[in-house]
Amino acid sequence: MWRVTVVLLALLIAALQLKYWAGSGGVREVEALRVLVEAQARENATLEQRNAALQAEVEDLRRGNAALEERARTELGLIRPGETFFRVIEAPLPPESEPQQ
Repeated sequence: MWRVTVVLLALLIAALQLKYWAGSGGVREVEALRVLVEAQARENATLEQRNAALQAEVEDLRRGNAALEERARTELGLIRPGETFFRVIEAPLPPESEPQQ
């Protein structure tokens, strides 16, 4: 009887260890989830920085005309009344001559 109890306890401990190391919610799964949480936290931090920059840009556009004017000039190519627009076009480079042999 005593040996049967010891064997049953040993099997119970082995089953619990197997569940702890390889089962659902075990060490491997927890570690994999920890890695996913860290990756998500890094992505969230990047997105928070981007959102802060966008929010600052929105506030700048709401408050002053300088940012709005800059955007109109760069993105839409607009000029003020009375200004003269100059477009500089660079001449194409001459084709390279092939080395003589």
